[in-house]
Amino acid sequence: MQSAITSSDITSFASLAPAYPELLLAVGTVVLLLIALFWKSHRSGVIAGVAIVLLIATFALLVMQPGDAVLFNGVFIVDGFARYMKALVLGGAAFILLISLSSAREHGLDKFEYSILILLATLGMMVMVSANDLMSLYVGLELQSLALYVVAAMKRDDSKATEAGLKYFVLGALSSGMLLYGASLVYGFTGTTQIDQIVNAITAENRSIGLIFGMVFLLAGIAFKISAVPFHMWTPDVYEGAPTPVTAFFAAAPKVAAMALFVRVTMVSFESVTRDWQQIVIFLSIASMGLAAFAAIGQNNLKRLMAYSSIGHVGFALVGLSAGTITGAEGVAVYMAIYVAMTVGVFACLLSFKTADGSPIETIGELAGLSRKRPFVAAIFAILMFSLIGLPPLAGFFAKWQVFLAAIEQGLFVLAVIGVLASAVSAFYYLRIVKVMYFDEPTHEFAAVPAELGAVMAGVGFVVVTYFVTVGAPLTAAAALAAGSL
Repeated sequence: MQSAITSSDITSFASLAPAYPELLLAVGTVVLLLIALFWKSHRSGVIAGVAIVLLIATFALLVMQPGDAVLFNGVFIVDGFARYMKALVLGGAAFILLISLSSAREHGLDKFEYSILILLATLGMMVMVSANDLMSLYVGLELQSLALYVVAAMKRDDSKATEAGLKYFVLGALSSGMLLYGASLVYGFTGTTQIDQIVNAITAENRSIGLIFGMVFLLAGIAFKISAVPFHMWTPDVYEGAPTPVTAFFAAAPKVAAMALFVRVTMVSFESVTRDWQQIVIFLSIASMGLAAFAAIGQNNLKRLMAYSSIGHVGFALVGLSAGTITGAEGVAVYMAIYVAMTVGVFACLLSFKTADGSPIETIGELAGLSRKRPFVAAIFAILMFSLIGLPPLAGFFAKWQVFLAAIEQGLFVLAVIGVLASAVSAFYYLRIVKVMYFDEPTHEFAAVPAELGAVMAGVGFVVVTYFVTVGAPLTAAAALAAGSL
C-alpha cells in the first residue's frame, strides 16, 4: 500500500528551496531527454526552443530565491555572489542557444543531443558556482566538462571538430588531475574540504609549504577552465575546430562559472594567505594580457582571433581579483557581465557572416566591403570591436575601469599600466577588422541576416553603447551586493 505524503516530507522538500533552480534544471533536462528519445518525429529546433524556455524558467526561479543558505551538510552554498554569477551563466546559455537556431544544420548541431548537453553543462556550472566544498566543486566541474567534451566534437564528419574535442578532452583530463592533486594536498594539510572552513584551518603558524603547493595545483586546475596563460594551449585550436555556436558557448558561460569558482576559492578559502595567491593571480593576469595582445596580431581566422581575445579578457578580469579586496571582486563581477554581453554579440555577428551562396566567412579578409553590403551588421561589429578595446563611452571601457581602479587602490600600479598597454596593443587587431569592413573593396555578396541574430545584435549593440545611462548603475549595484556577500 502506498504511503501518504506527510507534513515532514513537505517541510523537508521546502528546506531545499535555495536549490530549486538546480532541481528544476536537472528534472527538466531529464524530462526533455526522455521526450526527445520517445518522440520519433521530433525536431531539434523544437527541443532547442523548449530548452531556452527551461533556462528562462530557471532564471526566474533563481531571481525569486529566498536569502542566503547552506545545504547538504555544507557542500552547497547560495548567496548573493552565487545568484549573480548563476544569472550570467543562465543568460549566456540561453542566448547562445537562441543564436544557434538558424545555423544548427550547417554546423552539424541539428540533433536534440546538442540542447540536452548544453543544459547539462549549464547545470554543472551552477553547481560549480554554488560549490562550498572541494568535492562538490569537482562534481560540478566534471559535469560541465564531460558535456563540453562531447559538444566540441559533435560534428563527427569534420576532422577539425573531432581534433578539437580530443584536444579538449586530453588537456581537460590533465587539468582535472592537477586540481584533484591540489585538493588532496589542501585536505591533507587543513583536515577539511569545505571551502568556508579551510580558511579557519590556515593560520600564520601552520602555513606550510605543502599547503602552498596544494593551493598552486588547485588554482592551476581552475586556471585551465578560464584558459589563463600558461594553461591556454587548448583554446585557439578548440575555438577554431569546434562548430561556431559551440565556440560561442565555450567563450561565454563556462568562463563565468570558472571565474566565479576562482574568486570564491581564493577570497574565501585562502583569505589568510592572500599574499601567496596574489602572486599567482598577478602572474596569470600579466601573462594572459601580454600573450593575447601580441599573439592575436598575426591571426587571420576570426575564431582563433576571438580565442586570443577571450584569453586577454580573462587577464583583464584577473586584474580585479589581483587586488584581493571586495572592490576587486565587484570589478570582476561587472567585467564578466559585460564580457558575456559582448561575446554573445560578437558571435551573433560571426554566425551571420555568410556569402550569398551560404558559405560561412572564416577569415578577416573575407569581411572586405561588409559596410557597403550589410551596413547594420558592420556597424554593430565595429561597435563591439571598439568596446572590446575599451574605448569610452562604451561598456568595455567601464569594465576595464572597474578592475583597474581596484588594482590602483591596492597600489598595483605596474599591473594597471601593463593592462593599459596591453589594451593599446590589442587595439591593432580589433581596428584591423574595422578597417577591412569599411575601407577595403567588397569581393563577394553577403547573405541576409536571420531575424533572431539581428535582434540579438541590436539588443547587445544598444546595451554596449548606452551602458552608462541604462544598465550601468543597476549592474554596478548588483555586483557590489554580490561581492559583499562573499
